[in-house]
Amino acid sequence: MGAIHIGTASWTDPTLLESGWYPAEADTAEKRLAYYAERFPLVEVDATYYAPPAERTAELWAARTPPGFTFNIKAFSLLTGHPTRVTALYKDLRPDTDKRTVYPDGLAPQAYEEVWTRFLAALDPLASAGKLGAVLFQFPPWFTIRRDNKQYLLEVQKRCAPLRAVVEFRHASWFTDDNQRETLDFLRKNAIPYVCVDMPQGHKSSVPPVLEATADLAMIRFHGHSDKWTSKDIHEKFGYRYSKAELKRWAPRLRELADQADQTHVLMNNCYRDYAQDNAGTLIDLLDGDQAA
Repeated sequence: MGAIHIGTASWTDPTLLESGWYPAEADTAEKRLAYYAERFPLVEVDATYYAPPAERTAELWAARTPPGFTFNIKAFSLLTGHPTRVTALYKDLRPDTDKRTVYPDGLAPQAYEEVWTRFLAALDPLASAGKLGAVLFQFPPWFTIRRDNKQYLLEVQKRCAPLRAVVEFRHASWFTDDNQRETLDFLRKNAIPYVCVDMPQGHKSSVPPVLEATADLAMIRFHGHSDKWTSKDIHEKFGYRYSKAELKRWAPRLRELADQADQTHVLMNNCYRDYAQDNAGTLIDLLDGDQAA
């Protein structure tokens, strides 16, 4: 079985800071990251979806964490085809528009290329320190299984190389009937890691919990089962605490997934108060207990 690394999709959420999970003495960004890194070997940075990171920020992340710690970086929204706030773009690349958001085709081709270049370059300090695990491309619900979308997955992989791009879908067409095998075969053929998900079902963005590794890195993100999944309030959307019984049922499935890959990353994305940190700690205990048994 390959190594399983467990972490959460945030260490700076305001509701986490309010929850009391951090001790009073962890009163700076540096101390909070150090405290988190003592307890988990992995973290996902979601803030980079909303605004591209600065290289200096990545330098600080690398410097403030111990050897072997891993950051997964969520790709900037523009690079996954999501609507992107104009104010989130680099100032010199912003289009002359009255619109609040833009899509990739709303930028001049040269500006779009420059966004790619700057985004990836900002991750160099993490890559140089051996602390960059993967760049997560979470595609929107309208990114369906089509030939041009498959080609874009290959383009993403090529643009990111030698960094590792991993892909998460939010449209069931990738897994409907025979499409599931087609999707997994395509990803395996091209060694593109698939991001498995646990999430609410019955919505347009719902994807079933298909646990398959398509490369030497496997990944699963736990989004919870909130009954307010369609809410625009992210804390209502992801505010779900898994019970120990639920996580206990997941433990053998995670071991089976880990048997298919060299490494498996498990991310709790139910980021509300200390839900993700508590659930991640429980999963670690469950898997450690199984190994000791």
